[in-house]
Amino acid sequence: MLAAGVTLAVSAMSGCGTGAASDARPPADAAAVVRGASEALARAGSAQVRTAMEMATGGTRVTIRGEGGVDFKSRMGQLLVMLPADVKGKAEHRPITELLVPGALYMKNRGAGVPDDKWVRVDTTALADGNLVTGGATDPLVAAELLRGVQQVTYVGETEVAGTKVRHYRGTLDLGRAAGSAPPEVRGALAAAAKGFRKDTVPFDVYLDEQGRLRKVRHRFTYVNNGVIDVSSTTLLYGFGTPVTVVLPASGDIYAGKIAD
Repeated sequence: MLAAGVTLAVSAMSGCGTGAASDARPPADAAAVVRGASEALARAGSAQVRTAMEMATGGTRVTIRGEGGVDFKSRMGQLLVMLPADVKGKAEHRPITELLVPGALYMKNRGAGVPDDKWVRVDTTALADGNLVTGGATDPLVAAELLRGVQQVTYVGETEVAGTKVRHYRGTLDLGRAAGSAPPEVRGALAAAAKGFRKDTVPFDVYLDEQGRLRKVRHRFTYVNNGVIDVSSTTLLYGFGTPVTVVLPASGDIYAGKIAD
């Protein structure tokens, strides 16, 4: 099941920095601050997002990038995911449009025999990775909810992300704990990831602004799929309050046939 869950990212293989930390006084309870990042995003309402997923295995390293927006109140988002070019610099794949909703991922231009005018719908609760890597980008909503599973965290210091003053925290989280603490809308996907990944412990670096909003987070996942694959998934949030509209495809626009690996 995990092999099917990472088809998009692995198929691409065939073809992010901040300033120095300061001596700022750390918060009284760093773990509580980090766990509260998702609530701070809900209060912000919405944001624009950029993603980068770097995958490395067997000496091969590729980066898949995405850009779009997320509505944290409706828990919906939209990304345009750009797969890497081939070794000659030629783009082998058209950008993939992804719609993110609780429990599902919709993809257009998925390829692999899917008609150009059709969408593919994937049940994220049935994926062994819970859509942490499936679409070539960790769902920004899920990326924030993962932080509820903080085990250990250290306050590194103050720095800047895209010109905004932030506090940098580093630590590890537990996928099972995150699933148990998450809202019902994302609990299924996180529970699937907790069962499917080789390790429950996920290292992270997170950067929060003065309002506790997540500005940047990097998770590092490791799993086995015909060899050990290391994934560094980075999510960058900005433009808080920017309206985000997600229109789901009609049932007749969803491809019901077999999808090639």
